[in-house]
Order: sequence, then structure tokens, then C-alpha cells
Amino acid sequence: MLHLLNPRCRLALATLALLAAGSPCFADPKLRIPDFSNLRAKAVDSTDITVDGFLLRLARHFAAKAAEDDPEAAAAADVLKDIKSVNVRSFTFADDDAYSKADIDSVRRQLSGPGWSAVVSSHRRDPAEDVDVFINTDGEKILGLTVVASEAREFTIVNVVGNIDVDKFARLEGQFGIPRVSTND
Repeated sequence: MLHLLNPRCRLALATLALLAAGSPCFADPKLRIPDFSNLRAKAVDSTDITVDGFLLRLARHFAAKAAEDDPEAAAAADVLKDIKSVNVRSFTFADDDAYSKADIDSVRRQLSGPGWSAVVSSHRRDPAEDVDVFINTDGEKILGLTVVASEAREFTIVNVVGNIDVDKFARLEGQFGIPRVSTND
């Protein structure tokens, strides 16, 4: 009988069954991001950043030391204290469509699960450009932030996991490679 239901109805029933059983239904804010090692040889530029565990503790230590003399570093140290991991995958290619959109879509599908909410979705047809920003929440707490940006010749995926205080993050705008998005009109 269930095979007669469309996939959305089956998913809704499965979700209700999990909730009724008392199982938590929040998605893990840490995504399974492919390493895209098959794309490195094709790319004219690639960035692969994974900071967690020991490296994150080391970054916190140096940020705290720098914070003694530098207010910008103090803001960074304040943000870093609640971050568990940062993962970035970014590739630029010489030719259009040098990578598979299916790889990017595999990441976007993870962001459609429970706990994730789209906060920005910008899509342009010509030239093709998609930018999506998602947050993973538990009540009023932001547990994860993900940005997926793709164009014909490049893509970037950023996944930040940890207790993210939006006000603290906003203070870093325009610093440390974080783009300035607000205007001072």
C-alpha cells in the first residue's frame, strides 16, 4: 500500500513515525562534503580547508594571544571559542561545466533535511549562478551555517559547525575574508 503513495507522502509518514517514536529528528550540522579530489587536476585554482580538533584549538590559542593587542583579533577569538569545525571546498576551472552539478546537488540535498533552513537563495540564469545560505538550528541556537555557491566555472562550499552567535559573526564582516554585506547608508 505504501508503494502507491508519492515519495513526499512516504517521507512525511516516515518523519511522523520517527517523531512518534521519540527519536530526535535534527540533521547534523556537519555535512558530508566530498573531497572532490578528482577535480584538483582539472581546476586552475582549488582550496581545501578543514579545521577542527587540534587545529581549531591551535587557532583559538593564537587568536587569544593576538587578542591581547588587537581588537579585530579579539572579535575573531570570541567567535572561534564556540566553533567546532570549518570546512571549505572551492574550485575554479578554465572551462564552463568542468565539474558535475550532481556533486553540488548531493550537498544541497543534505540541506533539505530537518533542522536546516534556507536563509538566502539567489539564482541567476544568465550567467548561471546559484548562491544558497542555510542555517541549522535547535530552537533559538544556530548550530551550523552552510554556503553553497556555484557558477559555470567555479563553486564554493563552506560549512561552519558550532554555536554561532550572529552578532559576533557580524562584527567580523569585511575581515578575515568574510565579505561585507551590510551598507552604511
